[in-house]
Amino acid sequence: MITWPHPLVFAALFCCVEVILAQIKYSTPEDVKVGAVIGNVAKDLGLDVGTLKSRRFRIVSGAQGTLFEVNPNNGALYVHENVDREQLCDRNVACLLDLKIVVENPLEVHYVTVEIIDTNDNRPSFAEKEKVIEIAETTLPGARFQLPGARDRDVGVNAVQLYKLSQNDHFHLEIRDRGEDKIPFLVLQRNLDRERKTNHSLILTAVDGGTPPKSANLSLNIKVLDNNDNRPVFSQEVYSVTLQENAPLDKTIIKVQATDLDEGINGDVEYTFGGDITSSVLRLFTLDRLTGEIRIIGEIDYETANVYNLDVQASDKGQPPMTTDCRIIIKIQDVNDNKPEIEVTSISSIVPEDSKQGTVVALISVTDADSGLNSKVICHLTENVPFELKPSFKENMYSLVTKESLDRETVSHYDISITATDCGEPPLSTFKKLIIQVSDVNDNFPEFSHNPLELYLTENNAAGVSIFSVSAFDKDCNENAAVSYHILRGEAGRNVMASFVNIHPDSGQITALKSFDFETLKTFQFQVVASDSGTPSLSNNVTVNVFILDQNDNAPVILYPLTSNGSAQGVEEIPRNVNAGHLVTKVRAYDADIGYNGWLLFSLQEVTDHSLFALDRYTGQIRTLRSFTETDEAEHKLLILVKDNGNVSLSATATVIVKLVEPKEAFAASDVKSAAKDVEDSNVIFYLMITLGAVSVLFLVSIIVLIAMQCSKSTDYTSKYLPETNYDGTLCHSIQYRSGEKRYMLVGPRMSIGSTIVHGSHANTLVLPDRRRPSEEFQVVASDSGTPPLSNNVTVNVFILDQNDNAPVILYPLSSNGSAQGVKEIPRNVNAGHLVTKVRAYDADIGYNGWLLFSLQEVTDHSLFALDRYTGQIRTLRSFTETDEAEHKLLILHPVQIRREAVHASWTQNEYRIYHSPGKSCKYSSAS
Repeated sequence: MITWPHPLVFAALFCCVEVILAQIKYSTPEDVKVGAVIGNVAKDLGLDVGTLKSRRFRIVSGAQGTLFEVNPNNGALYVHENVDREQLCDRNVACLLDLKIVVENPLEVHYVTVEIIDTNDNRPSFAEKEKVIEIAETTLPGARFQLPGARDRDVGVNAVQLYKLSQNDHFHLEIRDRGEDKIPFLVLQRNLDRERKTNHSLILTAVDGGTPPKSANLSLNIKVLDNNDNRPVFSQEVYSVTLQENAPLDKTIIKVQATDLDEGINGDVEYTFGGDITSSVLRLFTLDRLTGEIRIIGEIDYETANVYNLDVQASDKGQPPMTTDCRIIIKIQDVNDNKPEIEVTSISSIVPEDSKQGTVVALISVTDADSGLNSKVICHLTENVPFELKPSFKENMYSLVTKESLDRETVSHYDISITATDCGEPPLSTFKKLIIQVSDVNDNFPEFSHNPLELYLTENNAAGVSIFSVSAFDKDCNENAAVSYHILRGEAGRNVMASFVNIHPDSGQITALKSFDFETLKTFQFQVVASDSGTPSLSNNVTVNVFILDQNDNAPVILYPLTSNGSAQGVEEIPRNVNAGHLVTKVRAYDADIGYNGWLLFSLQEVTDHSLFALDRYTGQIRTLRSFTETDEAEHKLLILVKDNGNVSLSATATVIVKLVEPKEAFAASDVKSAAKDVEDSNVIFYLMITLGAVSVLFLVSIIVLIAMQCSKSTDYTSKYLPETNYDGTLCHSIQYRSGEKRYMLVGPRMSIGSTIVHGSHANTLVLPDRRRPSEEFQVVASDSGTPPLSNNVTVNVFILDQNDNAPVILYPLSSNGSAQGVKEIPRNVNAGHLVTKVRAYDADIGYNGWLLFSLQEVTDHSLFALDRYTGQIRTLRSFTETDEAEHKLLILHPVQIRREAVHASWTQNEYRIYHSPGKSCKYSSAS
């Protein structure tokens, strides 16, 4: 069973965001059995044993970490490989191994120090089995002779503690301490007599302090020689010298000198290394036998050994030779010849972009084999990266942590260079590169290019066919950027129209589930939701405004004349003596379509006598062109064609039979007819009120637009026909011209197409009404020059048609010099949807020509502002961040004319600048 003191726990806890640091110290003897438990780390640190596996409880040290392992099931630290203290620490008294133990979620880094305790597993040993010592018989008592010491790989009490000398009458043992070593000396205590005994055999025993103690023996063979009076004497018993590592070869370190008072060969001294010099030392140093110079013959490395103890023996050449010993202590001085070494333990090479500030990415340990100031290391990172090195409480230990927020959409990976520089002279540096990938998290909403979207859909579309497509973009990647679509369905009774469309979840193709009818539904809207596949899923929506466009799918309907069986046929009786211009009747019709498709024109398809009747192409009024004569037929049939103005015209016909009666009969018939007609009109009038009331507004707008399309702006001299060009009735032609601020119309009988008038002549001219009035009606009387003169009159209805001759006028913003430019200040901390301002404009034209739409032509950042195309309101799309510019310029376009077939367009532009600063309001400016 393994025995060691209870684990020494000296924990240092640091609050470094998510990192918890602690240090524990254990001790264990060397050569324990593999699998032996050293201590329970989880218990000593207070960790939950049940979560160790999920938190990846492990050792992350280097090569030393392979000697030990931790059990993630119970948190125990156990021996994984055989531990030999002498191999790990050589003769160092303290043998400490540092381990790093990591647990994640949250990240905790704990330092465990394992002290390897020496056991007495090595016995002392001598370099030689026998030592021969020659001593002259005349040597006086008290003379000392150095003996080779024993070596023991163990340290402390397990190293050599004492020497013993076998029992004898002439010598005793003396032990001196030289540094950490104990040196035995053989001391002569009684005169030697060669004649009585020439050799003395002794046993030197070295004993360590282990339990049980271990020992080693050295045989001493002492030869007694004839006289040699004086022995050599060194100038110093101990020499000390300092030598820099990496010193050049063949350099003389020191010169020892011993003197002998004898003369001749008895006074010649030779030098040799002591018998306990190891072979590794002999590979580094050499000793000149005659001069006593010690030179370098090998590479001196401070990191291998920082001190060398050399024993030098001086011997004369007398018979017997006399010897003496000294010790040379060579201290190696460190130079900065080792670069720092960087060891990186990556917690994870992939860091989520939503990592909090201070999240640990890697553990960095730096070592330098040099010592002193040369081993002091300073570390720093590449500049302009959102990471920093946090030093640990242990020297040269760092944590690589995040210091700023990460954004994968801005930077997806970082190439980080760690530089470690020591404090030596000159300083040495080493580099380590790390590649850190930033993993995506679902932090971006899908975005539509515009909001709202507009869809112009022609009515009578085919059900089940794609009518539109929407697309959203997500800045994230992989599944976080996979966008699916669905239509936002309201509660029961709300947003019913959304049930008539469907959308493909992947492609965004929108399909109509029914055919739409403009006459029933003119516009509706629905919302499309784009959702990504992240967790949690993020979504955004866009409003789709659907405008149903009219098709010419409704034929005109005859309201009058209308018989009881539903046919469009009627009989009108008029007196034979009516004058020209008499109103015979009025054909009434309506079309459910609008605009061009609902604009009705009346024309005579068939008539008995073209000289008798005229049909107003716009109003449907039938009037007489002249007075009736005796030769005129008594009954006339008129076939009236009513057609709309669609691309493919639809039409209806009505038949009117005009009967000529004598005045008396006409009055009687008129009385009967009026009575009958009163009954008939009472049935029709209610239907007419409902029908005409429903289409009156659209009809009037359609008439105005149609006339505007048919008429061009008059020049100084233009020719116009009131009836259509192929009309061959008797209505007068007219010539319009402009003189100064007034416009004139010349009316003459049967003026031909292209007739001209002398400028300034006012004969038979009329001053046109002020065009600010939408219409004017007047009568023109034509009189002949006969006696008595005969005359007739015609009613002229003049409609003033609007042209797109007025550009939009900006009401706001408006600067003092009249330019459409303004500055708006808003706080930086406003939320999304904040109303920045509202662009106000008006157009003096009417209808389509006066319908204004707003659009953003230029904007500094499309993600910040949105412009309502109908109201001109500018709102924020999101909150401002610190990275957003403080000034934003918006250029607003006002299209003037919106038509189905726009040939010409004019516009005005507004320019806005928006400023914002923390805690202050934001400015905008606009320039036309």
